[in-house]
Amino acid sequence: MTAVHRGTLAEPPPTWAEHGVTERRVDRASDDLDGLLAEGADLVVDAIAYDEADARRLLAHADDLGHLVVISSASVYADARGRTLDEATGVDDFPDFVGPIPETAATIAPGPASYSTRKRLLEDELLGQDAVPVTVLRPCAIHGPGSTSPRELWPLLRARSKRPSLPLAFGGESTFHTTSATNLAELIRTVAEQPGTRTLNHGDPFPHTVAEIAQVVAATVGHTFELVPFDGPSPGEGVGDSPWAVPKPFTVAMDAATALGYRPVTSYAAAAVDTCRWLEEQLDAVDRWEDAFPKLPQSYGPHFFAADAEDAWLAEHHPHT
Repeated sequence: MTAVHRGTLAEPPPTWAEHGVTERRVDRASDDLDGLLAEGADLVVDAIAYDEADARRLLAHADDLGHLVVISSASVYADARGRTLDEATGVDDFPDFVGPIPETAATIAPGPASYSTRKRLLEDELLGQDAVPVTVLRPCAIHGPGSTSPRELWPLLRARSKRPSLPLAFGGESTFHTTSATNLAELIRTVAEQPGTRTLNHGDPFPHTVAEIAQVVAATVGHTFELVPFDGPSPGEGVGDSPWAVPKPFTVAMDAATALGYRPVTSYAAAAVDTCRWLEEQLDAVDRWEDAFPKLPQSYGPHFFAADAEDAWLAEHHPHT
């Protein structure tokens, strides 16, 4: 087994060597990647492929590859009115799905406009050929150690600070399906034994509300929040605006993966223990959380840890705190 990465993140874990994993540092944009693919492989798992150009690069080596597993995103789905996650600007135009989304649901049109439209370009290029079997995976909110934009940091920062109360938008009932990296790896293992061209969703075995997620994460550091849910979106400055805050449920169906023999190997709560342990290690090594995770403010804005704004809101709306 060969693990390929650019070398811009932390050193790989020692368990790689223990399990016979060979490390190769290759930038995706370099010619070295073509040389590596030309060496051949029974299975290639591509976790960062983004558009049709990336797909074509893989397919150029189809004769040397036994099976491709390529990670796309559940964000490609569109509701009955054509609304998508990428294009939603608020409550009124947020996609409204009836129950868990199956792989047969409508998707956004492919194109260069956004993350999801480019993922659809990737999917179409891969699924529209028969030179090599391709499994396209559509995960949801991926979580696990090693993330550069860990959503779990949102409640963890507040729990580490022993903040007693936590405001939550949309009544704390937002449900945005999570995907454990460990469970995703198990799905990859499952499909690796059954090469074929297909599209599969991935979500954890039980989709939690944001209120449940907040308490699960807080429990990893021995804390419990008094939750202060309120109706509607954040009033501003990040108050109650968690990374899972959505006005309508977004969950995916897992029937197709289950039919192939996939079974999850962890729960969200169990996986959160490992994730939060790793997050704490990163936080303990720096003075400011932004130094450990500089991409988070880019992804979620300047109010990711809006303690002062939360205090002001709580003083007005929950004064006994």
